[in-house]
Amino acid sequence: MGEVVNLRMARKAKKREEAEAQAATNRVAFGRTKAQRQADAQEKARIAKLLDGAKRES
Repeated sequence: MGEVVNLRMARKAKKREEAEAQAATNRVAFGRTKAQRQADAQEKARIAKLLDGAKRES
């Protein structure tokens, strides 16, 4: 015979594994340091300022 499996525990284990996989995906997508976020914000501000300075008045 096969191994006896408690379905409640199996469901919980599966849910935990799925949550961990989602957390790993989120860490890659959103896991940036404060310094990285600030550098990106400064770069965006610099580009916006550069573009605003290059606009022609109509």
